[in-house]
Amino acid sequence: MISSSSSDNKKAERVISPEEKKGDGQVFHNTFRPKSLEGYIGQESLKKHLQVSISSAKIREEALEHVLFYGPPGLWKTTLSNILAHEMDTHLRTTSGPAIDKQSDLVSILSNLEEGDILFIDEIHRLRPQVEEILYTAMEDYQIDIMVGSWTGAQSVKLPVKPFTLVGATTRLSALSAPLRDRFGNVLKLDFYEVADISQILKNNCETLELPLPGDILSEVAKKSRGTPRIANRLLKILRDYHTIWKDITDITVLKEIFLDIWIDNKWLDYLDRKYLETIYKNFKWGPVGLWTIASVLWEEEATLEDVVEPYLLQIGFIERTPRGRKVTGRAINHINP
Repeated sequence: MISSSSSDNKKAERVISPEEKKGDGQVFHNTFRPKSLEGYIGQESLKKHLQVSISSAKIREEALEHVLFYGPPGLWKTTLSNILAHEMDTHLRTTSGPAIDKQSDLVSILSNLEEGDILFIDEIHRLRPQVEEILYTAMEDYQIDIMVGSWTGAQSVKLPVKPFTLVGATTRLSALSAPLRDRFGNVLKLDFYEVADISQILKNNCETLELPLPGDILSEVAKKSRGTPRIANRLLKILRDYHTIWKDITDITVLKEIFLDIWIDNKWLDYLDRKYLETIYKNFKWGPVGLWTIASVLWEEEATLEDVVEPYLLQIGFIERTPRGRKVTGRAINHINP
């Protein structure tokens, strides 16, 4: 077994990061992704709203209203875009904010959409302002307003596009400009999943993989998944690998040894979580301390700490965000310094 004193570079591999990793395996996750709202587990109020919107659009024989999904990473926003295309019986075109570099890139995408198609833009908050402006008239009036020529000879040209549905996904709703955000008919938040829902997802996926894991093991894995399906599936993939070698992971003791191997403790914190807490506690006497300072000490980006590390620590009451900076709570101190 790998001890907790292993090298820092290995510890830095965040198994329970909600962000997508290259090693996650596209085929593996595509196998697990539900194809319909009926097969989608969790997010019940969101599902109910989407079902009404889909049914209404079908009755009117119109494109679905534009949809914006926001929430922490790993909550299946991309999966929902695929489900919408399946439910509307249409095609899905997928891209991301950083991938659309110029206005002409977006014009090309919009011009090639068929009527009723769904355009999914992941990380939509990272669209450049000049690119974003193309979407305004496209979303409202189904036409592209572009400038042709330069200087005094420049003139506005309107190009029609076929009715389509824009589905945007973002982890930072506040980073979207108000004009873009206001053009979405459906602005829907994805919350962290309940342990029971994650357990059901894992049970279904175990049946797909023909992996015989008992309910108590799946419940324990679900607890360590931080309410995030992507993390749950990543842990399941790891257990599948151990099962291939060991043949038996039906004992909680064995499961705990595996979690220690991948540096997940009994509060479901990993190496970066603990370093974050220890930095505030030991270096800055509980805090408060600014996020920029913490990021500098840990050699991490502020956005990584704010979007990936802090949400879970806030959820379990281990940190506080104050006007003067971050503070650790007594609960966190008892955990890292028992």
